Amino acid sequence: MRKAPRVISRQVKAGAEMASPWRPVPGPGEGGEDEHMLLQLREMLQQEQARRAQLEGEVAEAQRQMAALRAELSDSQDVERRSRHLALHDSLTALPNRGYFLQRLHEVLSQPSTTTVPSVAVLFLDLDGFKAINDTHGHAAGDQLLSIVAVRLMRTIRAQDMVGRLGGDEFACLLRDVPGCDQLTRLADKVFAAVSDPVRMGELLVRVQPSIGIAMSDAQDITPEMLLRRADAAMYAAKRAQSRVAFYDPELTPLLSGREIA
Repeated sequence: MRKAPRVISRQVKAGAEMASPWRPVPGPGEGGEDEHMLLQLREMLQQEQARRAQLEGEVAEAQRQMAALRAELSDSQDVERRSRHLALHDSLTALPNRGYFLQRLHEVLSQPSTTTVPSVAVLFLDLDGFKAINDTHGHAAGDQLLSIVAVRLMRTIRAQDMVGRLGGDEFACLLRDVPGCDQLTRLADKVFAAVSDPVRMGELLVRVQPSIGIAMSDAQDITPEMLLRRADAAMYAAKRAQSRVAFYDPELTPLLSGREIA
């Protein structure tokens, strides 16, 4: 059977279109609009990535600056702590210095007493023979000897007590809750024995002996400076008498005018 010419023409046209290697360019509203939107999205994504990278860089810089600030603050606090410690302690022995000793003595004297007898006492020590050792063997040997004496004092006194270096070869002990003279005498004897024990520094063997003065807080209105001056006067009384220990006595009051404590 023969096909109609019109049908044959349509089939030939369709076959020609399928066989052609060329495609028509998409017009508006077809594939071109999708490609344009894809380009816009790609640009927006790149811009977003750039902004994110910038923000991450700013955050990293802020964190670096904060870390540097914390380190600087920590260093300044360390410097402040070291400065405060040096202001209150002797640089050689690390014991409380004169100012800190008087400060602690003031705090202790300001506390209300729970007993009717004096409960606060000060031992004032001066090292006899130290000057000769320091002059003969040099300041390095003298400094080493002072450091050893400081350690021995700290090991001898009780946990609630305090040792300070007032300057030179002078030390002081702040004693709390002391019931009476007998216990003070025993403690002073222990201090004397500990300090008087010979000290070996290399091939050098040296020995010093302390003169010890003791003063007790027998009045409510006594000041830290006055109590320390009384112990100082008692120490000079022990030195003159060449005795180990001397307690403060009102007869020693004239000695107070010639000594500066504060």
